[in-house]
Amino acid sequence: PVAFGVTETRSKAQRIMAFPVLPPYTKCDLSIQDRFAQLDQGGKVMAEYIWVGGKGELRCKTKTLDAPPKSVDDLPIWNFDGSSTEQAPGEDSEVLLKPCAIYKDPFRPGSPNILVLCDCYKPDPDGPRGLGAPIPTNTRVYANQIMDKVASHEPWFGIEQEYTLFEPDKKTPYGWPKDGEPGPQGPYYCSIGTENAFGRPVVEAHYKACLYAGINISGINGEVMPGQWEYQVGPCTGIESPDQLLASRYLLIRVCEQYGVVVSFDPKPIPGDWNGAGCHTNVSTKAMRAEGGYDAILKAMERLPPPRPPGGGNAGD
Repeated sequence: PVAFGVTETRSKAQRIMAFPVLPPYTKCDLSIQDRFAQLDQGGKVMAEYIWVGGKGELRCKTKTLDAPPKSVDDLPIWNFDGSSTEQAPGEDSEVLLKPCAIYKDPFRPGSPNILVLCDCYKPDPDGPRGLGAPIPTNTRVYANQIMDKVASHEPWFGIEQEYTLFEPDKKTPYGWPKDGEPGPQGPYYCSIGTENAFGRPVVEAHYKACLYAGINISGINGEVMPGQWEYQVGPCTGIESPDQLLASRYLLIRVCEQYGVVVSFDPKPIPGDWNGAGCHTNVSTKAMRAEGGYDAILKAMERLPPPRPPGGGNAGD
């Protein structure tokens, strides 16, 4: 017999430690959760408030509403403990959540439940709706100011979000051998087959979740490194683009949570001769899309800074 936690090789005298089981040790049965998901909510609405935390991570909490909101302006301001997300000191920890965008909630279907993307502010009793200044991690407010300034140009954005799936250990890319590497890159890009495409159920579930939520997801594909995938969001106009990108990332993380895998947006998750994972942005204005728009494209390119030298950026090589 083999001792607990080890496996036998072809030589019975030689044994290696099995890949450790990581917590949580008791796995939740999603089929049991589904039984409760079908229960009537008595007309109430579950609103999942989502925001960017102190280190760029996504956070969320749920609020019960008496009725579906007609617009984002109908949603109440809410709050959270900023000292627990590294967004406020412990002695003055309240941070306010201002709703910015609404999406349908694919994890709570059957009722008008919603996802609510928010940005964060300091409280101020004398401010509009009790809102004070944006907290330092609230960069959306400044992006929105820029989008308002250039609204007449009707900027469109198309974003290509690459990501890598990992085992729960956060070290082993999904589909890779434990403590090893797969075959060299080449067969994995836009691939099919058990030997090439790792994690497709996650990708398909995320695709459908985005469509249900109202995200303008325009496609998916397998990427160059095994366990790596890409999806595209857009075209979206103005501030809708980063809002939908963040909402799509939230949906992906939640889908991975249900499958028991981890998603990474790290631009270079694996060192060496392995493909990086980018977030490429395509942009155009109304003038660029019009007849003769190539001249407008050239004019915009003249205003761009010169290319950085190889290795001078943060993205994967």
